[in-house]
Amino acid sequence: MTTPPACPQCTLENTYLDGSNLVCADCGYEWSVNESGSKEDGDASVIKDANGNILSDGDSVVIIKDLKVKGSSITLKQGTKVKSIRLVGGDHEVDCKMDAGNFMLKACFLKKA
Repeated sequence: MTTPPACPQCTLENTYLDGSNLVCADCGYEWSVNESGSKEDGDASVIKDANGNILSDGDSVVIIKDLKVKGSSITLKQGTKVKSIRLVGGDHEVDCKMDAGNFMLKACFLKKA
């Protein structure tokens, strides 16, 4: 019997098969059996913007919605262009530097410029 793959979200190996889904007993994340094969092949690094365009390191993007920064009075305005992004893993996929500071943003609030 093969061992189920590690959880793509928390990377722990305490996973089990539940019907056609794999489930992580530690964090509760569920994903389909078909997804697990593509994640191991390196497709996890594919990050897409709000329009479905694939982003890569060094791209320039535009913010599509006003974003309030937690714990601060700063608001990142819609239409702000961000140059030289860096892709990272985790919930917030894009790391960038702007005049207002360094931020980690979700790709769903960005479009490729």
